[in-house]
Amino acid sequence: MEISSNHQSIVLIGAGNVATHLGNALHEAGCTIKMIYSRTQESAKELAESIGCPYTTDITSIDNDADIYIVSLKDSVLDSILPEIVKCNSKALYVHTAGSVSIDIWKGLTDRYGVLYPMQTFSKQRKVDFNNVHFFIEANSKQDTDLLIRTASLLSEHVFEASSEQRKYLHISAVFACNFTNHMYAICEHLLTSQGLPFSAMLPLIDETAEKVHHLSPVSAQTGPAQRDDHNIMNSHLDMLEEEPRISELYRLISEDIHKFATKGK
Repeated sequence: MEISSNHQSIVLIGAGNVATHLGNALHEAGCTIKMIYSRTQESAKELAESIGCPYTTDITSIDNDADIYIVSLKDSVLDSILPEIVKCNSKALYVHTAGSVSIDIWKGLTDRYGVLYPMQTFSKQRKVDFNNVHFFIEANSKQDTDLLIRTASLLSEHVFEASSEQRKYLHISAVFACNFTNHMYAICEHLLTSQGLPFSAMLPLIDETAEKVHHLSPVSAQTGPAQRDDHNIMNSHLDMLEEEPRISELYRLISEDIHKFATKGK
């Protein structure tokens, strides 16, 4: 099947954070979004209206004439829903967008399949600049690998091939870099709020910390009492956290690990 590099017709399966950003970006890049499917009518309608396409909450009513079906759903529902999705069009290319799900989840279900993984944190409330998003591609044929590379390249210059095993490491690394880091911000806000202090006071520090790793390795950029093995300060901090045992344990474990990395680096 020969498909023009900028005129793929696409059905989006899902209307959550990833599907919303990806769908709008592909639409703006000239792709035809033929339909949105979601089990939640409100989400499906909202995304469909922003793109200007039909939507459905009935899996048996999904458009059956698209070139690519992009599945952006929770990992936990993929096993049950993919056998239904592939009934739409036996000649189409089917891809999921999950970081930790193997390409092999498609095996035996359809002839053409792959993965289109945009490694970024997505929230509906914030617009994402896809020029800065790194895409990681995998498909079961060279033809469809090339097609996915062309499709992702409509949105970003940062498009790479990656195996399912490599993608799992990308995903777990992203959890540390993004999700865990953001949780540290939540703890920070909790501690500051308890003392009547604004979280905004930390924003210049957060920005500088993130900027530094554009120029230094994370180990080289590390500062603080754990990095310099300052037990007086660390013990004082642990005393302050006596009434917050979970946060205290996090502080202790992370401090130990920071010191191990610092020691290993030397």
